[in-house]
Amino acid sequence: MKKLVILYFVLISLGAYAQQQNYIVVDRNGTGNFRNIQQAIDSVRAFNPAGTVTIFIKKGVYKEKLEIPTHICNVRLIGEDRDKTIINYDDHANIRKMGTFKTYTLKICGNDIRLENLTVENSAAQLGQAVALHVEGDRVVFVNCRFLGNQDTIYTGKENARQYFENCYIEGTTDFIFGPSTAWFDGCTIYCKRNSYITAASTPENIPVGYVFNNCTIQLGDSVTAMYLGRPWRKFAMTLYMNCRLPKGIRPIGWDNWKNVENEKTARYMEYNNSGDGANTSGRTWSKVLTAKEAAAYTVEKVLKGFDNWNPKK
Repeated sequence: MKKLVILYFVLISLGAYAQQQNYIVVDRNGTGNFRNIQQAIDSVRAFNPAGTVTIFIKKGVYKEKLEIPTHICNVRLIGEDRDKTIINYDDHANIRKMGTFKTYTLKICGNDIRLENLTVENSAAQLGQAVALHVEGDRVVFVNCRFLGNQDTIYTGKENARQYFENCYIEGTTDFIFGPSTAWFDGCTIYCKRNSYITAASTPENIPVGYVFNNCTIQLGDSVTAMYLGRPWRKFAMTLYMNCRLPKGIRPIGWDNWKNVENEKTARYMEYNNSGDGANTSGRTWSKVLTAKEAAAYTVEKVLKGFDNWNPKK
């Protein structure tokens, strides 16, 4: 009987330990499991057999250059307060000539990662490209997050990878959403800080969808009067704005060809059912205005389904 009682308490303890391992608390003040977010990420087992791990991050400013490597999957990073749980770093491309792709504040390479209620910021001065979020993982979700920066704020960095942004705030100056991934932005606020370009997609020719902005609001800073919706970083760039609010200050032509008229023949730039002073398409000379039938092909379920029928809203 005594042995059974001991065994019972051992099993209870092991169960509690396993549960604790799947819920990690980060607190700069030292009350959690870790004081730094990277320490919490590094504690997660490779391809964790115990299922999804939640890392709860208490309010504070975490000055860290973070990476979630390819072997860390099925992780949720949840902030206590979106505006007060801040991940910050300040690298830019001209520090020791590091180039754009080493400047990230947060780099996500693992699949099935979810971020909620967090701010990710690259606070570098406007001295070059400075990425806040660099994401290469597939099936990565961002809900109610802020991404703060200037040039190149968000890099969606891998073709065939899928990302979903919902109710997020994204700000920047030039090409501040760029890359080859397929990404859906739903109900997001896009804030433009300088006359320049919002997107610079580099969608490969064989990938049908690059960026879709649905039910988003484009906002312009007080001094911004001439903004392009995008320009093609690579010639088959694909970007669609639909059901969005476009303010006065969006250039009448809408899109820039990156000083190469040949890009106008290959880039896939589209609009549908937008509103606001910047939504007038009469001056769009080479982009496409979709019909209702054509626009019906662009839903979250269809765009992001891939071969595994992924739906981030389920």
